[in-house]
Amino acid sequence: MRSFAVFEEDKPAAVRLLHEPESRNGSGFAGRNDIASDHLLLDEYSRTVVGAVERVAPAVVNIEIEQQSKSHSRHIGGSGSGFVITPDGFILTNSHVVHGASQIVVNLSDGRDYPAQLIGDDPETDLAVIRIDAPHLVHVRLADSESLRVGQIAIAIGNPLGFQASVTAGVISALGRSMYSQSGRLIDNIIQTDAALNPGNSGGPLVNSAGEVIGVNTAMIRPAQGICFAIASNTAKLVAGWLIRDGRIRRSYIGVAGQNVPLHRRIVRFYNLALQTGVLIVSVEKNSPAQRTGLREGDIIVAFDAAPIGSVHDLHKMLVGEQIGVPAKLTLIRHTEKLELSILPAESPAHA
Repeated sequence: MRSFAVFEEDKPAAVRLLHEPESRNGSGFAGRNDIASDHLLLDEYSRTVVGAVERVAPAVVNIEIEQQSKSHSRHIGGSGSGFVITPDGFILTNSHVVHGASQIVVNLSDGRDYPAQLIGDDPETDLAVIRIDAPHLVHVRLADSESLRVGQIAIAIGNPLGFQASVTAGVISALGRSMYSQSGRLIDNIIQTDAALNPGNSGGPLVNSAGEVIGVNTAMIRPAQGICFAIASNTAKLVAGWLIRDGRIRRSYIGVAGQNVPLHRRIVRFYNLALQTGVLIVSVEKNSPAQRTGLREGDIIVAFDAAPIGSVHDLHKMLVGEQIGVPAKLTLIRHTEKLELSILPAESPAHA
């Protein structure tokens, strides 16, 4: 009887696959080395999220409030999230979490409970600052939200539905969104994320991979999944500073809703503009300073009183209380023409 040696190339293809070396072959199957590499990638992502959470979670608080009913016959309870922004006890949260509260109690991550004082409340940006008198507080750092990019990691920490210190992770889905606050006015420069939010997350931090706060979680769209919003950290820094200093915000307004847009490089060169971005006017309020001045949808604001305007945040910084009733020069691009108009900012109706 003759015996035959079976060579590798004589084996059926399916049999050869079972004996492939431990590496990815041309058919797309993964060997052990590739599986190990995938695990390393997953571990790196996990380490990034874990590190960010460990830095921020000790500063995240649960906020419990009581409100009196309109008939004053009973107390209504509620809760939300917040986070410590200074070592001396200032806490940032949403306005709708604490607005109208008769009593506020803060639960720290280490189990301590403290009564809180409302320092200031700004329904127009849905932001508020409260304060507790407590030692050994961990606080967070607010990042520069102008440097954010779509697609980067976004981590939400809060207390949804009473589940304290819950973490969800995703990415930044879009930048420069606008949404209505509970006061009925538009909040500009909103961050959209797919990091899941639920009732109780409101007021908690949205964090980047470095453990810096990039936004204040504020809303989700029901019943949609993965469409959640946060107020940008630059807006939060500006508003929190005013609330801590004055307890309220007296601001001027011109009556436009806008979003950040890039400028065509030919226009930048032709007019020798200082910045390559501006604020596109997407709507003009009736009977507002903007309408009286003749601003139109589609105009792009590039300067206010000779100060370059490259973002909605830049414009908000200019529209402070001291600007109320003071004529200002507004520089804009209409189609390809550069215009300079005189505008008289008024006090924001919510603060008049």
